[in-house]
Amino acid sequence: MGMLDGKVALVTGAGGGLGETHALLLAKEGASVVVNDLGGARDGTGGGSAMADQVVDKIKAMGGNAVANYGNVTNEDDAAAMVKTAVDNFGKLDFLIANAGILRDKSFKNMDNDMWDLVVEVHLKGTYLCVKHAYQQMLTQETGGSIVVTSSTSGLLGNFGQTNYGAAKAGIAGFARCLFQEGLKYGIRVNVLAPTAFSRMTEDILPEDQNLEELLSPDKVSPLVVWLGSDDAKDVTGRQFLVSGNSVQLLSWQAQDVAVKDNTDEPWSVAEIGDAVAATFDKWPKGIQPTKRPFE
Repeated sequence: MGMLDGKVALVTGAGGGLGETHALLLAKEGASVVVNDLGGARDGTGGGSAMADQVVDKIKAMGGNAVANYGNVTNEDDAAAMVKTAVDNFGKLDFLIANAGILRDKSFKNMDNDMWDLVVEVHLKGTYLCVKHAYQQMLTQETGGSIVVTSSTSGLLGNFGQTNYGAAKAGIAGFARCLFQEGLKYGIRVNVLAPTAFSRMTEDILPEDQNLEELLSPDKVSPLVVWLGSDDAKDVTGRQFLVSGNSVQLLSWQAQDVAVKDNTDEPWSVAEIGDAVAATFDKWPKGIQPTKRPFE
């Protein structure tokens, strides 16, 4: 007996890396899986069926149920077809993991509009389109469901050379923080994953020669993600999870006063507020440090 027996899941970008480990573990826990992958390179170029097919073959070899889909998450017809593939083959859709993504890293002074537009389109628009059609199917079924969208520490905390990627990933998190509130009425859970894992997306970003391929293997991220699709997680929604190796952290916000006086008082002068803010500076949380990466 698996924790997702009888469930039907769709994973985008499931032809390798995190998407593949999500799909394999879903199947191991009893879910029927739609394995979506466009089959392109890390930068979004190219395409093909081999990547999705090999994951489907692995699932079938272990006795699971899976079907491939080769659609592009940025195309609305393709996004609708992914959900239809789940319904046509398995009768419903219970769980969407929006995982597909690309990288076009460049320092901002050298960022061009095409690099910006493509990354935002794949990550933010692609997530929106897939969630849109999965959400509608879950509404039609009237049995609730689970949606996990993939953000990043680059979007939530920041990273050097990824202004396009970080903006898209921050947008995904903001999208989910709003949508989960609407989904409460219908039993549709929406959670955010910000993973750190060694894959073709991150192999030249993470430090070398530290055994990170093993320590931060993608299969260490997938257990939490798969659990979020189970009935045991029925009360978990609107949350942001940072997962790195075997460590899971819940990201939330705390406001820290830096300059406060009664609202019935006159506005601060510029000099006064500057002095008040500066007086608390040493007590501020430490900011994220830039990643040591060579960039043009």
